[in-house]
Amino acid sequence: MSLRHRTLACVLAAGAVSLAAGCGGSSGGSSSGGAGGSTSSVSGSVSFVGIWSGPEQKSFQTVIDAFNKQYPKVHVKYTSAGNNITTVLSTAVQGGNPPDLADIAQPGFVTQLQQKGALKPIEFARSAIQQNFGTGGTQLGEINGKLYGLLFKASNKSTVWYNVAAFKNAGVTPPTTWPDFLNDAKTLKASGTPAYSIGGSEGWTLTDLFENIYLRQAGPDKYDQLSKHEIKWTDPSVIAALKTMAQVIGDTSNIYGGTSGALQTDFATSVNNVLVPSGKTAKAAMVIEGDFVPGTATTGAKPVTDYNVFAFPSIDNSPPVTEVSGDEIVMFKDSPASEAFIKFLATPQAAEAWASRGGFGTLNKKVPLSTYSDPISRKVAQTLATSKVSRFDLSDLQPAAFGATVGQGEFKIFQDFLKNPSNVNGIAQELESSAAAAYK
Repeated sequence: MSLRHRTLACVLAAGAVSLAAGCGGSSGGSSSGGAGGSTSSVSGSVSFVGIWSGPEQKSFQTVIDAFNKQYPKVHVKYTSAGNNITTVLSTAVQGGNPPDLADIAQPGFVTQLQQKGALKPIEFARSAIQQNFGTGGTQLGEINGKLYGLLFKASNKSTVWYNVAAFKNAGVTPPTTWPDFLNDAKTLKASGTPAYSIGGSEGWTLTDLFENIYLRQAGPDKYDQLSKHEIKWTDPSVIAALKTMAQVIGDTSNIYGGTSGALQTDFATSVNNVLVPSGKTAKAAMVIEGDFVPGTATTGAKPVTDYNVFAFPSIDNSPPVTEVSGDEIVMFKDSPASEAFIKFLATPQAAEAWASRGGFGTLNKKVPLSTYSDPISRKVAQTLATSKVSRFDLSDLQPAAFGATVGQGEFKIFQDFLKNPSNVNGIAQELESSAAAAYK
């Protein structure tokens, strides 16, 4: 396990605190931290493979457009690999034809690529990243002290999004504790609206649910141990968290479409089931996912009036804690054009291009809260910035074969758990067997 993995959670909290110091600033954030150098002299093309698709791909295109205003002679060709990003990049590296740049949401996979010698360091961007993200945000991209990545996009994954009309019709208010959360779910079902919309066809949505539960129920220290496989997935703390998770996924009549429907529902559809505009009836009342939910919706629902958000509830009186994920920009092939784009992505201008559209969070401390498109986005961004205890997405910290590959490891095993929530011990053993093989 690299030094990067051991320090990731604690420096994330430091980076978030540094962002909080800058969030209250004026809209002058756009004028600082520019890419530097002569923009007119840089030319060429940049191939970029990322995880973003659909609305997120459109939002990233606005970032590229903003870059091209400064660098009109550089052509950035973006290709979405979706959730197959680890497989696509592994195949490209093995075949000797990786893209120039890539966006990777799994630090464990980034470390594997670096250990294979596939990545180029981005020390040329250290000054720009340090200026805008601070020391903590910069260290998130380091492996053994050398800079290999830029955490361009960060997400608060400890959020639950709900349909305002469904909650009002059921007479419930956003819960703060796990028992209240479960009781509200029953009340919602009784009112005629299933409580949960689950995008079970994408296994990462299920790992996120488990991780939020485990982080609160077992605590940050156990979470750190499990993330490094210092304790087994058959540990009593894992068993307890799986049983708690079963209280949600085991209530099949309270999931829109039931178990089979959930397993056929992708993430975007799970969001659109809940975030619907006024005058239309939601198919479900809640979707449990990160702050990128509004940026995924395509229904035209409006914040506050149509949908709102609350923090993932406390379990057994657990204190506030935030699960965070992030999209890291890495470089396979060095060129002046690639270097210019990475430096631009470190600026406030790049973050603002996406943040103004919604569905975006960042540890860039030069981006003012006023950039965010609505009160809810600002609220969630501030929570990300000021959280005193944060931990990176656990599955993303694992070796990719276990934590972040479609159809295997955690993704598949948690889908199996969705199919049979009573098989707690069997699922724990499957997780342990898969983890043990990945860590060899």
